[in-house]
Amino acid sequence: MRGTAHQAKTSAADGAPGAPDHPQDPGAHVDPRFTFANERTYLAWNRTALALVAGGLAVAQFLKGGFAGAGLVVALPLIALGACLSHRSYRHWQRSQRALRLVEPVPASALPRVLTYGVTVFAAAAIALAVIHFVS
Repeated sequence: MRGTAHQAKTSAADGAPGAPDHPQDPGAHVDPRFTFANERTYLAWNRTALALVAGGLAVAQFLKGGFAGAGLVVALPLIALGACLSHRSYRHWQRSQRALRLVEPVPASALPRVLTYGVTVFAAAAIALAVIHFVS
């Protein structure tokens, strides 16, 4: 245990003094407002990831025309970006929660950059498909 603040906290699950919220959570008790804000951010990134996966599935299902597999050219990167974003959002949530517990600065997130580059690549692919469809 890491000090009196951690030893004196109470687990929500069993109410036992000194029991950590999670066995791997080091540090002191965090104000629930910060924990909930961190969780809301995580859930927002996951909603975005889910929208990307759903968009990819919709493209695969409904985009017909152009060359064979044109839908997959757009759909698979969207689905992969959604999966990547979901995984990275969880890792960012873990790092942020750990920083809050250790009273350290919250790490910067690469998620906006990942999403921006991914959407840019998707938009370029969609433009290319639109041009190919228009020309043919």
